[in-house]
Amino acid sequence: MPLDDEAWQRRAEALHEACGLSLADDEWSLTWVDADGMHFLNRDYRGVDRPTDVLAFALEEAEGPPLPGGGRLLGDVVVAVDVAASQAEARGHDVEAELALLMVHGLLHLLGEDHDTPARKARMWRRQAELLAALGVPPIAYGDEEPPTRSRASRARS
Repeated sequence: MPLDDEAWQRRAEALHEACGLSLADDEWSLTWVDADGMHFLNRDYRGVDRPTDVLAFALEEAEGPPLPGGGRLLGDVVVAVDVAASQAEARGHDVEAELALLMVHGLLHLLGEDHDTPARKARMWRRQAELLAALGVPPIAYGDEEPPTRSRASRARS
């Protein structure tokens, strides 16, 4: 599935600003991979031997000190495009909406949000809905399964 890089750059910038981040000072990356690439990352960084939809690799704690000049290096969000396409089909919504959801979900992890308890999950899901609305994406489901168990040694989050 070809992605319009310029359109996704604009979406990422709009999300960046909706999160209260500075375009001049705060940095994070968004990378698209296939299921095989995601499988490799998920296995090596989380110890889970299967692909997942999104991983977030935080470079610093969200509460950590800013860079000189006021900014932060937040980290990397990696999205598996073909996994997202399968999920969108299964959930009955547009692939672009699924990709936007995963981008939002990953950035929220970089900002310190998590879904490891019911209360934190509810807060994160509310924030996802708010940010998707700010991007003009209608509310969509992100799977309401139980929060995953934490059996990883790295700081990669999905």
